[in-house]
Amino acid sequence: MTNKLRTLGMMVVIAGFTMLPSVKADDWDEETSVTLNAPTAIPGQVLQPGHYVFKLADDESDRNIVQIFNEDQSHLIATILAVPAYRTEPTGETVITFEEQARGSEAIGKWFFAGEQSGVEFVYRGTEQ
Repeated sequence: MTNKLRTLGMMVVIAGFTMLPSVKADDWDEETSVTLNAPTAIPGQVLQPGHYVFKLADDESDRNIVQIFNEDQSHLIATILAVPAYRTEPTGETVITFEEQARGSEAIGKWFFAGEQSGVEFVYRGTEQ
């Protein structure tokens, strides 16, 4: 009887491990290095030319919070509440779209994640456009 219980216990443990979701840390926050060659608007401010890191905040309940850091991630520059965005065909690369603003300047529009149809859209107030 003991061998049967031991075998049954091992089968339950093995089955439990095979049912756990597979999650990669890099995929969770969608970390993306971005190089801007001109001043570029984000909601609430303008990023100067340079290197930045965009990430989704570590918040399971809201996957639309974008954090923007300096290149070495030692300084959080902005936290932005975005809205979901979708595209019909995913690509193998991360895509960031830009929008032209009233004064001819550029603003970040959408950020799509590599291999996914989903992303986020930055929302601007009327006075920022």
